[in-house]
Amino acid sequence: MFASLPSPSASSLQFGPLKFNAYGLMIALGVIAAVWLFKKRLGQRQIGKPEDAGSIAMIAVPIGVIGGRAYHVLTDWERFADRPFDAVKIWQGGLGIWGGIFLGVVSGVIVARGKNIPIAAGLSCVAPALALAQSIGRWGNWFNQELFGKPTSLPWALQISAAKAESAGFVAGTTFHPTFLYESLGCLLICVALIKAEKRWRFQDGQIFALYVATYTFLRFFVEGLRIDTAKNISGLRLNQWTSIIVFAVAVIYLTKTRLQTKNSKTAESSPDLLDSKD
Repeated sequence: MFASLPSPSASSLQFGPLKFNAYGLMIALGVIAAVWLFKKRLGQRQIGKPEDAGSIAMIAVPIGVIGGRAYHVLTDWERFADRPFDAVKIWQGGLGIWGGIFLGVVSGVIVARGKNIPIAAGLSCVAPALALAQSIGRWGNWFNQELFGKPTSLPWALQISAAKAESAGFVAGTTFHPTFLYESLGCLLICVALIKAEKRWRFQDGQIFALYVATYTFLRFFVEGLRIDTAKNISGLRLNQWTSIIVFAVAVIYLTKTRLQTKNSKTAESSPDLLDSKD
């Protein structure tokens, strides 16, 4: 179907007299979509007020961006040691999802508690919205021609500029795995799958969020393995792969434990009381 996937020639978009940094615009579009879905899911569960989703996002999103940038800078400090001011140049790319999700969720939980939104229920509502935001936000990497994968000649291989290819250590014209696309499509699939799963099976509040964490970390482990950008390696795996393994394990343990508790509780309720059956 495709000869290859071209990259944009510029990292900005022009709309008449207005010019937008594409990376920031993709993140903004992701946030807008996530707030819309979060608001819709809160309404379906009749939790909080219609404006609560926007109020939570107003605090959680900027703090999440700060957390994402902090994680990226701290785990790749060698790139910023000689140019510390570059640490604040978010528009050039570089947000660590782990820092962003952690601080964004923590700050969102604090705001939600102030609005009397049950934490576990709120996390279940926001889980698919986070995946949707990630799906859209990843396209910022396409505009920046960054975080691509290993060389490949697949029909959907990514074309990048000669300068970008040479700076990565390859000859001009080399095409690469479009890891941004893999993760974008994967996150969109996670978003849809979570919503479908919630309708088909019963989940306790909080379990959908844990399922989001487990599925995303599973996806990220393999996508991360394709990337060739500089990263810390430990025992043959990139740092973000180890993070994925650890977070995945925590999410699976939580899911397994809570599902077993639910099953045992239902068994106990349906079993006759043996003491009452005695004369």
